[in-house]
Amino acid sequence: MFSVAILTISDKGARGEREDLSGPEIRQIISELPARVEAYEVIPDEEEKIVHKLIDYADRKKVDLILTTGGTGLSPRDVTPEATRKVLDKEIPGIAEAMRSEGMKITPLAMLSRAVAGIRCGSLIINLPGSPQAVRENLTVILPALKHALEKVKGDPTDCARLRGSFSEGKIR
Repeated sequence: MFSVAILTISDKGARGEREDLSGPEIRQIISELPARVEAYEVIPDEEEKIVHKLIDYADRKKVDLILTTGGTGLSPRDVTPEATRKVLDKEIPGIAEAMRSEGMKITPLAMLSRAVAGIRCGSLIINLPGSPQAVRENLTVILPALKHALEKVKGDPTDCARLRGSFSEGKIR
């Protein structure tokens, strides 16, 4: 069982002016994993607050998977990728590339996502967009690889090549 933290990054959400629909959407989708949500918070689009939360979840709470939603676009207050890069030990560009690539099949606006993913202190951190629909589209793309990625981050010595073909039709085996 993997531990998960969901961090919604939204100025309006943090002020109580908008209901967070993306965080609950993440919770529902990851129920396909052997995972339990241990933390869920809504914070404003402030780089230092995001950095602090990511460090807290990874270093102190030792959460296996940290999923952020929001702050990955082009507006001046969108700083989630910058905050995430500040804390990463290793970046995993393939995760964000896969989300953007599949998203481009749905909308050309997917190319505007600046989401990043990587590892910090044994935690896998992935930025997701802020809308529930985009969360669903992006998380569905990477879900089949998440269990394996989390096992690898935790030190599983299994040869990755031996797992080829163990994923089919987007389901985890």
